[in-house]
Amino acid sequence: MSGTYDDIINLPHPTSAKHPRMPLADRAAIFSPFAALVGHGAAIEETARLTDQRIELTEEEKTLLDEKLRLLLETGGVGAFTWFLPDERKDGGAYVTTVGTIKKIDPLEGQVILTDRTAIPVEDILEIEAQAPPGQGL
Repeated sequence: MSGTYDDIINLPHPTSAKHPRMPLADRAAIFSPFAALVGHGAAIEETARLTDQRIELTEEEKTLLDEKLRLLLETGGVGAFTWFLPDERKDGGAYVTTVGTIKKIDPLEGQVILTDRTAIPVEDILEIEAQAPPGQGL
C-alpha cells in the first residue's frame, strides 16, 4: 500500500441504523437553483406582455355597426363579433372574435347578449361579419 487512503478505500459505505438513506430525487433537489427574488420573473414577464390599444370608431362606422346589429337581430343570423377585451392587469387589452347568434340587445347596460350568454359591450365592438349557419353557405 502506497496511497494515503488505501486503508479505507475498500470499506463498505457507512449506513445509519436510525436514519434511512435519502432518495436520489430528494438528494438532487438539494443542489437545484432557487429563486432569490420570488415573483421577480413573473413581474418581468407581465411587463413584457404586449397589449393593444382601443381603436376609436368614427360616427359613420358606428352607424354601420348599428345597422349590422339590427339586421342580425331581425334575421336571427350568426355573426362574428370582433371586440375589444380590456386587460385586467394593465392598460390596453386585446381584440377577440366571438361567433354567435344575438339573443337580445340590452340598451340599459349597452350590451349585446348572445344565445350562449356572452355579453359584449356595444361600445367595444370593432367589426361585425355575418356568418353562414352550419351546413349552409352565405
